Amino acid sequence: MSNPADAAPRTSLLTIFAFGAGSLPLAALNIAMAISVQPYFAQTLGVSLITIASAFFTVRMLDLGVDVGLAILMDRTKTPIGRYRGWTVLGAPILMLGVYELFMAPKGIDGGYLVLWLLVYALGSSIVGLSRSSWSATVVTRYDQRARFYGYLTAIGVIGTLVALATPIVSGLIWRGPHNNVQIMGWTILAFTPIGIGITALFVPEKVSVDAHVHRPPLADYWDLVKRPEVLRLFFSSFALTLGPGWMANLYLFFFIAARGFNEPTAYGLLIGYVVAGVLGAPLIGWIGGRFGKHRTMIAATVLYSLGLCTVTIVPKADFWAGLPVMIWCGFMATGFDLMTSAMMADVGDQVRLEQGKERMALLFALTGLSGKLAAAGAVIISYPLLEAVGYVPKLAGHNTPAAINGLVMVFIIGPIFWVILGGICFLGWRLDAKKHAGIRLELEARDELLVRGATVDGGAFELEAREALLAQGVIGDGIS
Repeated sequence: MSNPADAAPRTSLLTIFAFGAGSLPLAALNIAMAISVQPYFAQTLGVSLITIASAFFTVRMLDLGVDVGLAILMDRTKTPIGRYRGWTVLGAPILMLGVYELFMAPKGIDGGYLVLWLLVYALGSSIVGLSRSSWSATVVTRYDQRARFYGYLTAIGVIGTLVALATPIVSGLIWRGPHNNVQIMGWTILAFTPIGIGITALFVPEKVSVDAHVHRPPLADYWDLVKRPEVLRLFFSSFALTLGPGWMANLYLFFFIAARGFNEPTAYGLLIGYVVAGVLGAPLIGWIGGRFGKHRTMIAATVLYSLGLCTVTIVPKADFWAGLPVMIWCGFMATGFDLMTSAMMADVGDQVRLEQGKERMALLFALTGLSGKLAAAGAVIISYPLLEAVGYVPKLAGHNTPAAINGLVMVFIIGPIFWVILGGICFLGWRLDAKKHAGIRLELEARDELLVRGATVDGGAFELEAREALLAQGVIGDGIS
């Protein structure tokens, strides 16, 4: 019998790259918001740190439940252009409006201005990000190809990140006089957003799955989905694997400048090496995940990342070329975290649709999005108080006591390793492997075909008819699912 995974056709690279085009502006936007915009509000526009922190915290709290509500609407949407494509197109102008008002904000803005336009930005970002994540799961359905597909998307996103990081450098070469790097980043993102999302919307097909007729109330399905072991594992692993690298990012400059003796430019140079590693690392890890199993690849990546981070304290201080391979190694491994989580959640989405008869992909990705948002907040809430507890004072930079520097090193190393290893442990005993997923896809496709032909049976009887059709064709055995 041939391998069932080979039954589905391969997705062309042109389709993959067309979908990835939408990742470029989104990745550039994420890094610009994380690194440049908040300091811009404080240093250039004169907004107090308390006002900035309060505005971002308020929006984050208001935003927590938005993704779940949007996901329920998206999964129920059916339009002539697809289930998720329309949402992506709808979210783009909302996102662009928020970007314009934040990146081009005038002097004299207050907390109310920030809250309003951060809410618009968050809404647009949630619509575009969630619809793209859900749509991505329908572009590639084969177990092995799905891992490679998310690897390509991650690599393309890294290129977008590099575009944002390079903008200040390029603008400095072009304009010798005073210029506003944040506004230049904003205009770059505003230009690329309609182009990238437009390419995706025009050239990537979206296969809308056929819903079965079921009599269970949606709330029962939602509760069954939330308590599924696979969903809980992915939720907690996503939280841990976001919090660990986020913890490292929050303490990055403190550690490399105060504890390792680097100056700011060389510290950023190491960071670029960490990011660039993802261009090669993401596709390769995706290939490994498709070949040897996504859960095994994830466990290996978390262990190897942690071992690499331990060696940061061994290499000579202030030696850029000695530290660069370590950062490339860690960056290489870290790129596997998000892509494998997405690929595995897409597999779970197929399993859920087979059992419930309805598309729940957006809701599943909303749950991992929620875990990421909680982790991003937790990285600051947990790491900064610990840093204060060990006596490290950021404003003293390299003039802290030896005990405080040692405390900084311990917090920087132990925190990320703890969370990353915990994220890897979540996949011990994972059962949704390539063989099981292949059977799920075959049953789904058989059931969809029956629905398209006008089958009217419901629930378990419908699943029984689909399995009988597969058994009659000799495609599956009695114990495939």
